Amino acid sequence: MCPIAPCFYRRSVDFLNELILQAAASPWLLLVMFGTAVIDGFFPPIPSETVLVAAAAVTASAGVGNIVLLCAVAAIGAVIGDNIAYAIGRAVGVGRWGWMRRPRVAAAVERAQRALEHRGAPLILAARYIPVGRVAVNMTAGALRYPWRRFLPLSVLAGITWAAYSAAIGLLAGAWLEGQPLLSAVIGIVFALVIGFAVERIAAVRRRRTAAATGAGETAARETAAREVPEPCPAEVAG
Repeated sequence: MCPIAPCFYRRSVDFLNELILQAAASPWLLLVMFGTAVIDGFFPPIPSETVLVAAAAVTASAGVGNIVLLCAVAAIGAVIGDNIAYAIGRAVGVGRWGWMRRPRVAAAVERAQRALEHRGAPLILAARYIPVGRVAVNMTAGALRYPWRRFLPLSVLAGITWAAYSAAIGLLAGAWLEGQPLLSAVIGIVFALVIGFAVERIAAVRRRRTAAATGAGETAARETAAREVPEPCPAEVAG
């Protein structure tokens, strides 16, 4: 007879593994995946990446579910959510509700406004990988009347690549921890969070460098313009 604590732990893990396997094999998972992907497109707190990574990890670890169908549902939901964000921005702007005026969201919107004017397509594609960033960019695109005929195909491409990327993280974790769906889901989620944090930090560093370079360029331009202004002749001053 084993000690109480190890037995309780083992039985708890077995119970959670069985629960996860049942959830992964259930058609309800696809509905949950679709719903979270749609809502996450215009409401940042919903963790669609977490659901997709965890589900993909369990699929790879235990061999249940259909990863292709899961990715397709996630991609479709992401595209719909991004286009809802675009429609909201076009209809009401980017400051109507209180959560839009939070410092982090407001700063993201301000950056998106500047960037959309110069590099709209790369920004829309890259923003899909940053939870708050995608909402800010897509709503701002709508508010600035970015052409929808250009936004739609970009959002489709972004949704497909995002779903494939998120699922790949889960599949790697699941393949590494085969037969341990609970642990593979946890590791996959942690890995996704670390990558997401790294991407956000890299983007922040690039923004600061760009802002510094822009400020230095403006300062140099002002100094050059000041040097080019002719000084008045002594005769003119005397006159």
